[in-house]
This record gives sequence, structure tokens and C-alpha cells, in this order.
Amino acid sequence: MAAWKQIVLAIVIVLAAAAGWVLLVPSSRTVLASWGIDWAQAKTEQPQTARGGNRQGGNRGGQPQTPVVTQTVATGTINDRLSAIGTGRALNSVVINPYASGRLTEISVSAGEKIEAGTVIAKLDADSEEIALERARIAQGDAEAALERIKALRVTNTASAVQLREAELALDNARLGVRDAALALDRRTITAPIAGIVGILPVEAGNYVTSQTTIATIDDRSRIIVDIWVPERFTGLISVGAPLTASSVARPGRVFEGEVSAVDNRLDEQSRTLRIQARLDNDDDALRAGMSFQVAMQFPGDTYPSVDPLAIQWGGNGAFVWALDNGKAKRVPVRIIQRNTDSVLVQAALTTGDKVVTEGIHTVREGAELLIAGREPAGSGS
Repeated sequence: MAAWKQIVLAIVIVLAAAAGWVLLVPSSRTVLASWGIDWAQAKTEQPQTARGGNRQGGNRGGQPQTPVVTQTVATGTINDRLSAIGTGRALNSVVINPYASGRLTEISVSAGEKIEAGTVIAKLDADSEEIALERARIAQGDAEAALERIKALRVTNTASAVQLREAELALDNARLGVRDAALALDRRTITAPIAGIVGILPVEAGNYVTSQTTIATIDDRSRIIVDIWVPERFTGLISVGAPLTASSVARPGRVFEGEVSAVDNRLDEQSRTLRIQARLDNDDDALRAGMSFQVAMQFPGDTYPSVDPLAIQWGGNGAFVWALDNGKAKRVPVRIIQRNTDSVLVQAALTTGDKVVTEGIHTVREGAELLIAGREPAGSGS
């Protein structure tokens, strides 16, 4: 290619590049204006004037063109209520088994009967034990007579001190034999160790039973004990004697008053829960062992600022909200404690009554004047 053609092509390329720079790069007009090119100065001032006029007229002295909506900061409380499901059992409950084997000759109680401690429940055949007791009493009488003879002989020094001591030991053993036989006979009669209500009897008179056979069950349900497992965050808040309420699934319309009767000394390692026991009065005998209960307790709880979920924003340093500080935007970092359906509890430098922005957040900048929706901006009356 000829040299003049190369020069012309180079000039065309340079002019095209210059034209593109002027048209596509806004700062180029400022540079050309600084070189004294008047038409570039005019092109530069016209858009700036137009934009400046919009900002002055629409932003009203630096306020965002779009109004923002704010909500008042409230307070919310967590860990102030415990609700748990528990299972009830009788205050005292015993399963009665005989001490020895034998045949039942008599059952003296019936299912559902209320009995006192010491009431006879059933009897076993006791012929052998009665004979053994009579034999022991005869042996005791013989030992007593022998001791009297030795004592009489001892007065005349006919019997030695050793013989006297042996006679005394024989009498002591005979007395122990009577007590042993009497105890064996007494245990053929089965009595109630506690007062309460008799359950359904699994045996009848005439059955042969052993020491492993259940004769009856007795429940003292004057009070109901409810076993409850609670989360570990309530560990330091629950103490013996603390009041509570319980409602039974069987009686949904009734609430029973009670109190904590026992608190375990350790948490379950698998579930990280603490076992406690609640005691409910059952004076009218409306409750039964094995019932399920919905137990509720009230605590002071922990109070935190509560904001609208729309107010929470996220940045490089975590969550924050835009708060209204003397009409200006202030960025306040927050730590989310709990999310609810209509509120978020946060830990932040906020107090009840403060205002936070919930809508129009994209127009908010740090320290900017805020135009609150529904409120006339300053100076609008002139």
C-alpha cells in the first residue's frame, strides 16, 4: 500500500476513535472544555444543569426523591413461657406380691375399693405355719421349765453355772423359734402397705401363687406426679416450689394448679433436656395415673428490641437496620435473636419508640435526610 494511503487510513482511525471517545465517555466533554473548545463546554453544562435542576426540585435539598416508610421499634420477650407434655402417675403406687408360695384361700378386697394401710387384701393357706407355731410354743414352755429346775438346783449348788447358762440360752432360742413361726404365719396374710385405690385383681381365690405373682396394685392418687422433660435453656429458671398449670387431654376445659416438686441434678446427654416433676392436687379424684398433661410455666424472660422483618438488611459486616436519628439515616448493626412471623427480635443500640426504615430502603444513605411518607418535608409551606 502506498504511503499516502497509510497516512489517510491512520487519520481516519484516529478521528473515529476521537469521535467515539467524545460521544461515549461523559468526562471527555469536560476535558475538551478545559482545552477551550466551546461546544464541548455547552454540551457539558446542559446535562449538568438539567440534572442539578431535578435534584433541587425533586430532592428538596438533599432528601431522597422517593419517600420512605418507617415503623416504630417495639419490645419482645423470649424464654418467658414453658410449654411441655408430661405423663402423670400416682403419688404412691405399689405392686403387691406374697412373701411365700401357697394357695389363695381368701381375697378380701375388690377392684376400685378405697382402703387404708394395713387392710387385709388376701390370705394364703396356713396350716403348716400354724402347726410350726404351736411346736415352737411347746418348745419354749419346755425350755422355761428346764431353766426353773436348773435355778432351783443352783441354789443348793447341785447345778453348775455352766448348766444355768446353757438353760438360759436354750430358752432364748426357743423364744426366737416362736417369733420365727409367728412371722411365717403372719406373712400368710397379705396386707396393704399404703392407703389408696385397689386396681383390677389379676388372681382369684383358689389360685396357687408364688413370690413373683402379682396379687394387686394400689395407687395413692390423692396427688398426681407429672414427669416433664424441659429444654436446657430453662435449667437455671426452675426451682422446687415454682407454680405451674396443667391441663389434661381428657379434661380440656379444666386447668389444674400445681407446683414443681422435684428437679433432677443433671441433664440427659442425648436429648439435652432436664427432668422435673410437678405435683397436682387431686382432691376430687378426677385424675388418673398414666394421663398426659400439657404443662405451662411463666418466667420473667429476656426482653429485646422488636423490629419489622422488612427493616433487616444485610451488608458485608452482617445484618443492620436504617434508624431515624434527628431526621437523618443512621446505620445500626443488629444481631438477630429470634425470627417470628411478624417481627424480629434483635440485639442492637435501639430503644422502644425509635423509628426504623421498612420501605424505600434503596434510597437511604448514611447521614442522608429522610423524607417520611405521609409527612410534609421541612420548608414545603413556602
